[in-house]
Amino acid sequence: MRQPWRVAIVGGGISGLAAAVRLRARAPAGTEITVYEQSGALGGKLRTGELAGQPVEFGAESFLMRDPAGGESAAVALARRLGLAGEIVHPTVGQAALAVDGGLRPVPGGTLVGVPGDLAKVTTVAQPAADADRDAGRPLLAPGADVSVGALVRSRLGDQVVDRLVDPMLGGVYAGRADDLSLVTTMPALARAARTEHTLVGAVRAAQAAAPRAPGAPVFGTLAGGLSRLVEAAATASGATIRRDAAVRELTPTATGWRLTVGPTRDPELVAADAVVLAVPARPAARLLAGVAPTAAATVGALDYASVALITLALPEPALPALSGFLVPATEGLLIKASTFFTTKWGHLARPDGPALVRASVGRYGEEASLQVADADLVDTVHRELSKVLGAALPAPVASHVQRWGGALPQYTPGHADRVAAVRAALRGAHPTLALAGAGYDGVGIPVCVRSGATAAEEIITALGGSAA
Repeated sequence: MRQPWRVAIVGGGISGLAAAVRLRARAPAGTEITVYEQSGALGGKLRTGELAGQPVEFGAESFLMRDPAGGESAAVALARRLGLAGEIVHPTVGQAALAVDGGLRPVPGGTLVGVPGDLAKVTTVAQPAADADRDAGRPLLAPGADVSVGALVRSRLGDQVVDRLVDPMLGGVYAGRADDLSLVTTMPALARAARTEHTLVGAVRAAQAAAPRAPGAPVFGTLAGGLSRLVEAAATASGATIRRDAAVRELTPTATGWRLTVGPTRDPELVAADAVVLAVPARPAARLLAGVAPTAAATVGALDYASVALITLALPEPALPALSGFLVPATEGLLIKASTFFTTKWGHLARPDGPALVRASVGRYGEEASLQVADADLVDTVHRELSKVLGAALPAPVASHVQRWGGALPQYTPGHADRVAAVRAALRGAHPTLALAGAGYDGVGIPVCVRSGATAAEEIITALGGSAA
């Protein structure tokens, strides 16, 4: 392989930037890394903004502190590598609630994404089925099998546990429904435990025991000053050439690597690269793969996405409960599916003389029509529904912001992990210098995306002849 390597990263979200950071650390000196970002901003769904003079996240709000095995998450490891570990802050209020039967009830403890490890603890919000979770003498999940989360939990614990607890928890993360989402992809620890355990409660307890958390250890973290700091630091540390407003329209294999067609049709730029990391959502990735690996492109392009909107209100002196926020089951009939009392949850942002920031998430998979209204109408609806849930009229906002994320959240149906594995195996065999990274393949959340990008970088390093380390 000629030196220096030339690696193109298509997509400037956190997955693409994590790939660039790993390449810089592990690839031979002099490797040329270029990040092509179609929009004018890096970071993807990580976007820190300002409202009423206060910083607020207009996209992802936080990251998990631990990985599935109980160690430091990939997001924490990246922050540490970038010199930001000392800037990690944690929620000052951790208790969240569920909006059930017109009131707020605390989210029960001891659950795994809403799936209970103790049935007695969830009776405040949902009644398990009378014959719940009987041991049938065999594991819940066969080797290699995958089911929807809703199908498994309904069969073991009944409808109420799914509709009032599991569905809103998954909806808050994926904007999807438990009955559609893959257990293996969305809850891998539970899926692993279900292959040996005979009851769902037993599987939850086994999954929790496999990744123990020290008492009082924080679950979530963010960065003082906002998550855009992680984006900026990663871009700088990578030493990559950053090309904003640079849409990659075509990807063509060559005798020595790849040719990228960049920019408008009327004035295209042709760029040569030895390897490519595709760190873009599934559909744009499928378009680029169509001429390279049609079968893989069809599989990748079949992944569907949910659209959401985040509405943030700056409220003067509201009477808010001492909660981090609340989740809303779809059965409650509200547009809001989740709300965060931002300046309550994140005490480092609260100002004695400033307004409270409250953020609501709206939009569920299959209900995109609910978002086809003006920003002002979304703000009014959110304000009205927040007042209804809290049982008191909230003051009029002094400022508001609507952030729309079209096609933001992948909907992983059962079998997703196997389909992605097959695509990657096919690409590895035919085009080893082409790697996929991002939420469309490996799951949502900042740590998963960081790990996905780093793994793609390692694949490229191996394909090009090994690292310098």
